[in-house]
Amino acid sequence: MFTTEEIKAAHSKVKSGADFPAYIREIKALGVTHYEAYVNDGHTDYHGANGHTATVPAKYEPMSVADTVNAETFRQELLAHQQGKTDYLTFIRMCADTGIEKWEIRMDGMTCTYFDKAGNEILVEQIPQ
Repeated sequence: MFTTEEIKAAHSKVKSGADFPAYIREIKALGVTHYEAYVNDGHTDYHGANGHTATVPAKYEPMSVADTVNAETFRQELLAHQQGKTDYLTFIRMCADTGIEKWEIRMDGMTCTYFDKAGNEILVEQIPQ
């Protein structure tokens, strides 16, 4: 089973949203089936077979997530991030400002789903393979 150290090593290679598909392929090969990344402090819960979970602890000081979602701004800024125009912390601040609480990556369908604080799906995207 995968470890938090292996996950951190894979994540350290991500410099922008453009690097994200390669990261997903790498952690999928480690045995990650899905994970949830939380915007408020950056902790992430990685899940694998047989109930295996590894939690990467908070990466930065807690920040508040807006109560109201601005889906259009989120989509525009997400696209910019995916094109490599912003770094990870800029992306995280944008998520918080536009009301995105977390995202969930599912390896089985290769999807990334963004959620608000109420647990509503805001956007579901296919991850390039």
